[in-house]
Amino acid sequence: MNIKLGTVLTLEPSTSEEAEKYRCKIIDSDDHSIYVDYPVDTITGRTVFLMDGTQLRVSFTEESKAAFAFQTEVLSKKKGQIPMIKLSYRGDTEIIKIQRRDFVRVAARLDISVQFEDERYQFVTDDISAGGTAVVLNRPVTFNADDEVSLLIPLPFNNGDIKYVSTTAKAIRIFQRDSITLASLQFSDTDEVDKQLIVRYCFERQVMLRKKGRD
Repeated sequence: MNIKLGTVLTLEPSTSEEAEKYRCKIIDSDDHSIYVDYPVDTITGRTVFLMDGTQLRVSFTEESKAAFAFQTEVLSKKKGQIPMIKLSYRGDTEIIKIQRRDFVRVAARLDISVQFEDERYQFVTDDISAGGTAVVLNRPVTFNADDEVSLLIPLPFNNGDIKYVSTTAKAIRIFQRDSITLASLQFSDTDEVDKQLIVRYCFERQVMLRKKGRD
């Protein structure tokens, strides 16, 4: 696919603790970069001034309503009749197709703390999305389908940061896959900031898995 001039982009800071989103439009492009008008905050409507080097996740939709995303960095500012910001763009091969609802579910081995009533368990995830996770059960548990559990999930990011997501989840089912017992957990009380952290982690993880597949 070819990203087109005039495409409206949604920008999300990769390192922010807040669930910030900005909107802008592609004005121009050249080799390995695109130029956008100054973004505005989607909530306040105010113009946002981004520092050079700011890491961002970009998402956009095509006319077909398919959604896509890629990672970028603010390279510089460009003065002119329309002031613009130059963003890195490594080409269409870096674009990831995403699911509009929860982005994509990715395979991920993450340590996860699961608490049910007075019992606390330490498990590893099998996969994760912004909507839930599958957990490998290496020991018997006292919770069953429809029970609510509390979770603490450390998310490691490409820049070296580790963010901790604390949320609750509903146990959907406990099942066998080959010789492994898994619990499917659906997040039920995730605030917007934590949800965006999970989305960001899933996106970085998908990009990494895609690169490994190419290698």
